[in-house]
Parts: sequence; structure tokens; C-alpha cells
Amino acid sequence: MDDALVVAALVLVAAAATAAVLQRDPARQAIVLSLLGLALAALFTVLQAPDVGLAQLAVGSAVTPLMILLTVRKVRQRKGRPK
Repeated sequence: MDDALVVAALVLVAAAATAAVLQRDPARQAIVLSLLGLALAALFTVLQAPDVGLAQLAVGSAVTPLMILLTVRKVRQRKGRPK
């Protein structure tokens, strides 16, 4: 049962990582990256590393995608501004 849970978590991580790479829009990439962070946090928890899972949950699924989304918004605002 434990091995099946690890394999399922690994498949989820691989699928989320592939989806993140295949996205063309940076905003969508950030959202899928957040899902990848959640999948990695679940994998770390399954592998009995809850402290690493909590850190991944905070950084990988919240802070990093938020910073990317804010940067994309700022770039798009500047791009639309007349010179």
C-alpha cells in the first residue's frame, strides 16, 4: 500500500511538471506551478519528510507563483503603456 501511494504521488508530480512545461502563457504557468508545489508537498509528506513538505507548501505553492504573477502583471502593465 505504501509503495502504491509513493508511485501515485510521483505520477502526480510528473503530470504537474509536464503540464507546467507545456503551458505557453506565463500566468497559466504560475498557476500550474502552484499545483506542482502542492503535488511535491504531498510527495514529501508521503516520503515521511513533513518538514520539507510544509516548506514546499509555503514556498512552492504560494510564494513563488505569487511573485511570478505579480511580475507578469507588472510587465504587462508596462508593455501596454504608451511611450
